[in-house]
Amino acid sequence: MFYNAEVSATRYPNKPYLVFYDTPITFAEFKDECERLAGFLERECGVKKGDRVLLFTQNSPQFIIGYYATLRANAVVVPVNPMNLTDELRHYVKDSGAKVAIVTQELYAQAHPLVGDGLDHMIVGAYSDYLKRATDLKVPDFIRAPRQPIGDAGVTLWTDALAKNLRPGR
Repeated sequence: MFYNAEVSATRYPNKPYLVFYDTPITFAEFKDECERLAGFLERECGVKKGDRVLLFTQNSPQFIIGYYATLRANAVVVPVNPMNLTDELRHYVKDSGAKVAIVTQELYAQAHPLVGDGLDHMIVGAYSDYLKRATDLKVPDFIRAPRQPIGDAGVTLWTDALAKNLRPGR
C-alpha cells in the first residue's frame, strides 16, 4: 500500500491526497509526513518488522498518516475504536503485544495509564494541527482544540515526532 502512495506522490505531488475541513494535504506532503513518522517509529520507538502499533484516533489525518507510517515501518496496524475505555485498551495492548500507540489528545486520558503498563511509547496528535485554512464548515470543538503541552514520560507530541525529521530504513 505504501508503494502506491509513493508512486502517486511522484506523479501528482501537488494534488490533494486528502482534504480535512477545507485544508488540503498534497500527495507529496502525505508521503513526507508518513516517512518522517515511520522514521520516528523505527528510530525513537524501536518499532521493527512485525511489531504492532496501536492506532487510537477518530477519522483524521493522524489516522491515515499513522496507518501508512506504521506500514512504512514494516509494522502491523492495530486500529482501535475511539469509544474504548482504558480497561478495553489494556486488553488490546496485551492481546496484540503493541508497545507503541498513536493517539489523539481527546483520547489521551483513556490511553495514558497504559504507558509503562504495556506501552513504552505514545505519540499524541491534535486535530487542529491540520486546520490550516479558513472554512465555512462547522468544526467541532474537539477538532478545533489547540494542541496541549503534554510532557509525560514516554509521550511525544505528533508535531515533535515529525520535527525530528527522521527517515525509516528500507
